[in-house]
Amino acid sequence: MKHIINADPLGKIALQGYDPVAFHSIGKAVKGNPYIAAEYGGYKYLFASEDNKAIFAKDAKKYVPAYGGYCAFGVSLGVFFPVEIETWEIIDGRLVLQYNLEIKHKFEENKEENLRKANENWAKIEEGQ
Repeated sequence: MKHIINADPLGKIALQGYDPVAFHSIGKAVKGNPYIAAEYGGYKYLFASEDNKAIFAKDAKKYVPAYGGYCAFGVSLGVFFPVEIETWEIIDGRLVLQYNLEIKHKFEENKEENLRKANENWAKIEEGQ
């Protein structure tokens, strides 16, 4: 399985430096501290606290963003788009991001079908097909 992550190409920092646990635990986008970091899948995730880092370490798969942190609508179309953090939402326990708020609304118009397509495409991408 490939790890394809929307990350800073130089520092390999995922999620634009935001704390992946905070989205789930406090329902907010919180910048992580570069001194509180963990690696997963060859990429670095930053955290606002040592507690969040410990939570992540116990079950990283739960907290890493869906579709490698790329735009879910883009993945449903088979392409990679960057994301704006303010588009985040938790869907079925997963952090999902979109290109921008307009695309997020478009995704919501047919959410179930778009999620189905994104999941199918992502599975193929991870398998390397």
